[in-house]
Amino acid sequence: MRSFPGGARIFLKEVADPHRFGVPAFDDKDPSRIVRIDEKPKEPKSSYAVTGLYLYDFEVFKHIRAATKPSGRGELEISDVNNFYIQDGKLTWAELQGFWSDAGTFESLYRTNRFWAEKALAGRAPAGGE
Repeated sequence: MRSFPGGARIFLKEVADPHRFGVPAFDDKDPSRIVRIDEKPKEPKSSYAVTGLYLYDFEVFKHIRAATKPSGRGELEISDVNNFYIQDGKLTWAELQGFWSDAGTFESLYRTNRFWAEKALAGRAPAGGE
């Protein structure tokens, strides 16, 4: 956090089903730069999901007031706020390493629980040859 320069920083993860998430569209000329984030697109522009882990500066409240109107789904979309930061040239991103899963479907909730249960059980070797 001490090195956070301000603006917004989002975290991405490559997924098999990006249409379920906010999806970054990268600049064709500079693939390190996001040009917009599309919320639950039918035809995703990349295979990355915006994970829901964000860092924002104090300007976020101004962007929330200015950017968030109910979407066609009747929801306020954080992608609108992130797109304001993109327009201002103040959005950066990093790719998450290791395991990540959302809990938005029964399948993903099961996968997440199974991952952590197996990890916990692997750390408990049976004592005395049990």
